[in-house]
Amino acid sequence: MPPLPSARFTFPINSPLFHLLPPPSLVPKLTTTTASKTLIPAMSFSSSSVSNSKQPQDPQDQDLHLQQVLKYHNQTKHHFTQYARGPHGLDWANQPNPFRRYAPAPLLPLLHCPTDNQTPDTPLYSSLFHSLPPSKPISKSTISQFFYDSLALSAWKTAGFSTWSLRVNPSSGNLHPTEAYIISPPIESLSDSSFVAHYAPKEHALELRAEIPSWVFSGFFPKDSFLIGLSSIFWREAWKYGERAFRYCNHDVGHAIAAVSMAAAELGWDVKLLDGLGYEDLEKLMGLEMLPRFQIPSRPVKGRFPEMEFEHPDCILVVFPNGVGEFDVNYKKLSLVISEFSKLEWKGKPNLLSKEHICWDLIYRTAEAVKKELSIGDKFLVDPFQSSGICSESSYKGFTVREVIRKRRSAVDMDGVTVMDRSTFYQILLHCLPSGSRNGGKQKRSLGLPFRALPWDAEVHAALFVHRVEGLPQGLYFLVRNEDHFDELQKSMRSGFKWVKPEGCPDNLPLYELYRTDCRALAEKLSCHQEIASDGCFSLGMVACFNPMLQDKKVWMYPRLFWETGVLGQVLYLEAHAVGISATGIGCYFDDPVHEFLGLKGSNFQSLYHFTVGGPVIDRRIMSLPAYPGPDVDA
Repeated sequence: MPPLPSARFTFPINSPLFHLLPPPSLVPKLTTTTASKTLIPAMSFSSSSVSNSKQPQDPQDQDLHLQQVLKYHNQTKHHFTQYARGPHGLDWANQPNPFRRYAPAPLLPLLHCPTDNQTPDTPLYSSLFHSLPPSKPISKSTISQFFYDSLALSAWKTAGFSTWSLRVNPSSGNLHPTEAYIISPPIESLSDSSFVAHYAPKEHALELRAEIPSWVFSGFFPKDSFLIGLSSIFWREAWKYGERAFRYCNHDVGHAIAAVSMAAAELGWDVKLLDGLGYEDLEKLMGLEMLPRFQIPSRPVKGRFPEMEFEHPDCILVVFPNGVGEFDVNYKKLSLVISEFSKLEWKGKPNLLSKEHICWDLIYRTAEAVKKELSIGDKFLVDPFQSSGICSESSYKGFTVREVIRKRRSAVDMDGVTVMDRSTFYQILLHCLPSGSRNGGKQKRSLGLPFRALPWDAEVHAALFVHRVEGLPQGLYFLVRNEDHFDELQKSMRSGFKWVKPEGCPDNLPLYELYRTDCRALAEKLSCHQEIASDGCFSLGMVACFNPMLQDKKVWMYPRLFWETGVLGQVLYLEAHAVGISATGIGCYFDDPVHEFLGLKGSNFQSLYHFTVGGPVIDRRIMSLPAYPGPDVDA
């Protein structure tokens, strides 16, 4: 039986016109547009295949890739009169299995950790933003805890005849397209040799995919380091969301990066994205080049296409002890070592997730366009840990890291009455800043937890709709997360916005009041008419520096912008639970009306993700069950 609907849901219905706006003349009537509608014919595959060839350097080819990305982005926008293309209803008989397995690869069970305060050395959640604890060595126990607090199941839910699982890392529609791998030196009681393993969250175990004759990365990374690989199965999201699924898959990659970073920090480990590696390197490291090649059709098609369930390698993270200081990574030599992984004996074959599929070709063409090649000249930097700002430590409820991250849930509804204190609001936003406290310095570099995993400067800001924050007027506010963008943002947005610091705002928090108004109806309508956007304490849209980033740093930054929004979203999730309320991500919103309301023209800035924070409504019909041992169902 299918699970109950998620709060992050793209409604496959015709929307009523946008009709509620703030009364002041500052906000004009927003225009409506109609997107084209294409039927899905049944046909066989043709056209080009998904290959592992390097992204061409030719400027003309780069322009074609940019055109493909812009086509995808614009075609998958929601409009008042037409949602982005997706299935006309949900095919429950072909709902993808959320658990990938590689039978008959050997299964290495991990240890289960206590979920309450029985572990005396578990740090408090808020303490991690000040400093990391002493690092622990790699062992079966610490690796077990690492996965248990990052990518494992967090609970099972049941209502009526439906049963479904929840995970520590959130996912759009609870569909979980993200898969994870570990590439590690030998670990006593797990493996006598270095190895590559796939993480199986349902079993909380590692599937041994390949053994490595020796730890070939000892010359590249500090002692007690290992690698984590993340990949995406686009079909899992496309089953429900159609063409917009590529966005959601990359949101989920960002959530996973942050989840991994927080679990590592709990153990005194640091995390950094190895973004100099190319697509081919990632395929080899995770053993994904062995999967069948997928032929991209010329248009959306429906049928049986098991090869469409391949995994797209997204990124590799290096996890290492904090405080080791700087170390450099020679990406050219690292890539040569990784090339030998093709010769390993890979164990297991991926299970089938659905019997029938719908292929949205636009997703796969865009995934081809954003493949990143090896960047030999990229500099690998490990900046010193930067603590985050403090203005209201008392806002936190004294929860440990594990309590917060494992009890995180996506709210389905907000109660519309919970009020947040102004100091708590400011404290949450201080932890959303990339550079930490900075002692008067500008916000720009990714130095604080968990943003320090990202090697680029912050590119994502937040337009906040404040509804119920005591001591703060209702209205529109803006959090500038890269202060080098301030002048361009101010110039690009409505001339009538005030851009003044609100009362009581900490000096090191670049938050600005733009306009005072009751924006509850506006927030609801912009977020696909979902009341959850208006019934919380505040909601927000994440606005990214878009076209300049794609032009300057090439099109492979497109998914990475969504990763950054996912990292920010994960912080909002954890912060909300740490102060005793809840949150949820909102993937369904009307893109261009958001831009029009803010006064943004062109594509220099684009809204990529929405979020809401507030008091949750608890559905008493749903019963919670422990994550382990869970029921014997794939849901």
